[in-house]
Amino acid sequence: MTSWQLVRVIAGTFILLSLAFGYPGSPWFISEWFLAFTAFVGANLLQSGITKWCLMESILRKLGLRAGT
Repeated sequence: MTSWQLVRVIAGTFILLSLAFGYPGSPWFISEWFLAFTAFVGANLLQSGITKWCLMESILRKLGLRAGT
């Protein structure tokens, strides 16, 4: 798996978990403040799409994952 693929897997997991923990109708509801984390992840995805730079991908590449094409 390349670094850009893992970034998307991590982002998708964070979004789904934060929605499960932040949506009042969810059986795993903890607090509505988890929805702020959903917005944070979405904003970072938007920023990385515009600037073509992603901090998570940089971290993963330093940990040894190969870069995507």
